[in-house]
Order: sequence, then C-alpha cells, then structure tokens
Amino acid sequence: MRALHDGHAEALWRYALRLTGDEQLAEDVVQEALLRAWRNPGILEQGTAASKAWIYAVARNFAIDERRSARARWEVGSARLPDRPRADHTDRTLDAWLIADALSQLKPEHRVVIVRAYYRGESVPELAEALDVPPGTVKSRLHYGLRALRLALEENGVTGR
Repeated sequence: MRALHDGHAEALWRYALRLTGDEQLAEDVVQEALLRAWRNPGILEQGTAASKAWIYAVARNFAIDERRSARARWEVGSARLPDRPRADHTDRTLDAWLIADALSQLKPEHRVVIVRAYYRGESVPELAEALDVPPGTVKSRLHYGLRALRLALEENGVTGR
C-alpha cells in the first residue's frame, strides 16, 4: 500500500484536482481510489500499467459520482467562514423588564425581601437582622410577595410554566 501511495498519490492528486477544481475533494478522490485499490489486491497484481489505469478510472468515476450527488448540489462554497453566531440577549432583557415592572407593583416591604433574597442572595436570618423584623415576618413577606409577583406577571400576560 505504501508503494502504491508513493508511486501514484501525487500524480493522482493533480489529476483529481484538474477533474474537480477543489483541493479538498481531490484529496478525497485520491484517498478513495487508493482505498479501493487496497481492498482489491488482485488489481495490483495485474501489472503497473493496468493497475494505474484502473486507479485513474476509479478516481474519475468517484469524482463524477461526488459531483452528481445530492450533497454536491446543495453545498454552497464560500471564500470566507461565516460569522460566529452571537448570543441574543433580547429575551433576557425583555424578561428583566417584565420582572422589574411587576416588582414595581408590589408593596415596598414585599419588594425589598424578594430583591434582597433572590437577587442579592441574602438568607432569612440576614434579612431579619437587616430589616429588624423577626425571621417569621421575613418568610411571610417572601411568601405573600411572591404570590403578588406571580399575579402581577400574569396580569402582564406572562403565563406560568
């Protein structure tokens, strides 16, 4: 196989490049022709001229088949790579606006505990100490504040999951 490759690959690649006009496809054609020759060792035993003619015929037929394939008809070449997709933060921004609007409709005591607990990550004991209220009051305000927040979001057209 190495002798086959060393003896034919370069010239076969130039031939495939003339057939296809595409360096990558030419490499694929050479690879496929040599692979088929390797799978048919009887071809190589027929002599140099016969095996060379067979390999070039395989390369030609493979190149034609590739050009006729559906993949070739639908592929579109491009001189440059497409731009990388950028993250679209529109949904996140709209969600933030909806939540901010709904939070503005809450009573101040409910809004404070929700913002500090969910956005700042403060615990119930920390909130109780900072607001100078018992922990049970913080839990109650969180509970009723979340219910009011859910209702305000539903009134703005946001449905639950």
